[in-house]
Amino acid sequence: MNLIWKFDAKGIDWNQVSNLYKIAPLGEKPPERLEVVFSNSMYKCFIFDGSNLVGVGRALADGFDCSYLCDVAVHPDAQGSGLGKEIINKLVSLSSGHKKIILYANIGKEGFYRKLGFKSMNTAMAIFEDETFALEVGLVNEI
Repeated sequence: MNLIWKFDAKGIDWNQVSNLYKIAPLGEKPPERLEVVFSNSMYKCFIFDGSNLVGVGRALADGFDCSYLCDVAVHPDAQGSGLGKEIINKLVSLSSGHKKIILYANIGKEGFYRKLGFKSMNTAMAIFEDETFALEVGLVNEI
């Protein structure tokens, strides 16, 4: 692979980004919503192999206190190649200087993030739009 990294959203095909999330598989994310969330993120990266989008990631950051890494996806053909690790490391690097860098992991991926230096939080709390789903898959617990 001859990877090209892009750190702005100029010229991005949001349908291609939406399709990447679908096949990764990380769920349905409508193109118009992806354009909004990436536009509102301080840090973003899009990784191409030629004209094919093979990886994406973003970080919501305030410039000092907190950077939240999210929406990292890797094309199935590139999974296992280390690209996910590279995306996380790049977003962490871009977020340096923030007092905390956070993310939440999909169930079963905690070990991957632990190897990259992330620690489990004891006090993290969340409100999900679809609370029933979040409870069913184990993202949150009834306290």
